[in-house]
Amino acid sequence: MNLQGIGMTSERTRQRVIERLFEKGIRDPRVLGCFAKVPRHIFVDEALGHKAYEDTAVPIGYGQTLSQPYIVARMTELVLGARHHERVLEIGTGSGFQTAVLAQVVDEVFSVERIKPLQQKARERLRLLKIYNARLKMDDGFLGWPSQGPYDVILTTAAPEEVPNELIDQLVPDGGRLILPLGTEEQYLTVIERDGDDLHTRRVEPVRFVPMLKGVQNT
Repeated sequence: MNLQGIGMTSERTRQRVIERLFEKGIRDPRVLGCFAKVPRHIFVDEALGHKAYEDTAVPIGYGQTLSQPYIVARMTELVLGARHHERVLEIGTGSGFQTAVLAQVVDEVFSVERIKPLQQKARERLRLLKIYNARLKMDDGFLGWPSQGPYDVILTTAAPEEVPNELIDQLVPDGGRLILPLGTEEQYLTVIERDGDDLHTRRVEPVRFVPMLKGVQNT
């Protein structure tokens, strides 16, 4: 597998992605640097590699998508904006791209995926990139990963109708942050910060994600 990329997946193409992200308001150099380091084209099927660096979501099978670069960058900025962000739980590993990006900027990533074939591919890609600070688990994302908690930040890459209380409970009580697309027909990227028993919620911007589903899928 060509990690450097050629043609539409080359280093020059990646630089144009970074320029577009900057134009859209992404300013954190740590986030922008991730898009130079992490070869996005290896996280999609080879036939769709030319679409990996377009500002659009890319299908990854099983009704799931790899979010457009701007959304990945925006959510990563929100992670880094938390009071603490050393330990991050990701709900929805998907192809593994967001996982790989997070692994560049936080100490530990714990990622839960409900679809076994997606998780297997993500694990192979992360191993190829020699990313060793991300741990993967197959499970129902609504349950989180309580045995490894609490977490400074929890990020979901699919949209629940309502805020999952199980995830709130796994946040550190002092400034833990849940970042998620929330809603059904109308969705908003939402940040919920925990301050003891109090929650502070703010909408960031409208988004469109696949719905967050319960259960696991082995095939």
